[in-house]
Amino acid sequence: MYPLLAIEIYSSETELPEKWDDLAKNNIFLSRDYLKILAISAPKNMVCHFIGFFQEKQLVGIALSQFLDLNKLESFGERDRCIKTWTRKLILKKFGSHVLILGNNMLTGQNAFAFSEGVSKNSIVQCLKIASKKLEVIFKNQGQKVHLTIFKDFQKEKTLTFEPADFDDAYQFSTQPNMLFNIPSHWKTEQDYINALSKKYRDQYKRARKKANGLVKRKLDLNDIIKHEETIYDLYFHVAKNAHFNTFFLAKNHFRTLKEIAKDKFLFYGYFHDDTLIGFNTIIKNGDVMATYFLGYDASIQREKMLYLNMLYDIIAYSINKGFKEIIFARTALEIKSAVGAKPQEMFGFIKHSNPILNYTLEKLLYCLEPEVVWQERNPFK
Repeated sequence: MYPLLAIEIYSSETELPEKWDDLAKNNIFLSRDYLKILAISAPKNMVCHFIGFFQEKQLVGIALSQFLDLNKLESFGERDRCIKTWTRKLILKKFGSHVLILGNNMLTGQNAFAFSEGVSKNSIVQCLKIASKKLEVIFKNQGQKVHLTIFKDFQKEKTLTFEPADFDDAYQFSTQPNMLFNIPSHWKTEQDYINALSKKYRDQYKRARKKANGLVKRKLDLNDIIKHEETIYDLYFHVAKNAHFNTFFLAKNHFRTLKEIAKDKFLFYGYFHDDTLIGFNTIIKNGDVMATYFLGYDASIQREKMLYLNMLYDIIAYSINKGFKEIIFARTALEIKSAVGAKPQEMFGFIKHSNPILNYTLEKLLYCLEPEVVWQERNPFK
C-alpha cells in the first residue's frame, strides 16, 4: 500500500488553499487565475471542480476535474455525414451523456494535476482515482449519475504508472496525437525557419504569404475583443460546429474573461479584410512553451487567402522571435500542422463506464464516437 493523502474538493476558485499556485507554477492551466477563468466562463454544459491533496495538512497536490452534461449540447459536430452524426448522438444520449474528466477537455496534454516531487507516482494515481469516486458521490447527491469517467492526456511512458494502481477495470485508449513544434535554440528569427525549409515547403510558405495580401493582422486588446465579441463568437462557432466531434462550446464571454484575467499571457490576433474581422487565432504563454488555443474564421475567405496556414506561420514566427522553446499545436488538422513542422506525440487516457456490461464495449463505443483519423505525416525541413 502507498500512503494515501487527504483530499479536499472545491467548487470555487475562491476556496483554494493559499499555496495552490506554488504547485501550479510550471503550468498556467492549473493556476488560480486560469481556474477563475473557467469558473466565470466555462461552457454551459461543463461543471468544474478543483481538488487539493494534503499530507499532514500540507498541500502536496492539485488537480482539475470537469463534468460534462452532453444532454445540454446542441450539436456534437456536423462535418460527418448525417447517419454518423445521428448514431453518435443516439449513443451518447443513451449510454454516456454524463462524463467526468480528470483533466482539461478544452486542451491537449497533461493538464490534469501537479504534485510535489516527494509524492510517489503510485500514490498520485491512487489519489486521483479516489478523488473521482468522491466526485461521483457529489454528482449523485445532486441527482446526476456519472456514466463515463476519463483520465486524460498522458504520454505513453506515463501510462505505465497506472498499471499497479488497479486500473485494470478501465480501457486504455489513444486519440488523435498532440502536435508539437520544437524550436531549435539557434533559431532567432522567422527567416531561420524559412531557411530550414526544403524547396517544396519554402515555395508553399511563399505562396501562402502571397495569398494573404490584402489581409491586415492586428493584436486585439480587451476593448477590441469586447467590441467584436459577437463577430468573434460567430467565427469561432462556425469552425467548432463543423468539427468532426465536439463535447462543448465556449461561452460567448470566454475570450473577454481570459483577456481580463490572463492579460499579456493571452494573445488575441484578429485578421481583417476591408476593415471586416474575418478570422482570429489565440495563443497562451505557458512558461517557455507557447500553447495554441481556439480560433475562428470565415470559411468563404479562409480557403482563398490560405488563412489557416498563414495563422500557423504567424504563430511560429512570433514564438521564434520571442524565444519560446516549443509550440503546442494540439489536435485536429494534423496533416497541415505536420506540413509546417509539427511532430505527433501520441497521447493516451483511461476510460471507465459505470455499467460493468457496457464497460466491456468501450472500444467499440469510442470508435463510433471518434473514428481513427487517417493522415500522412510530412517533413518540411531539409
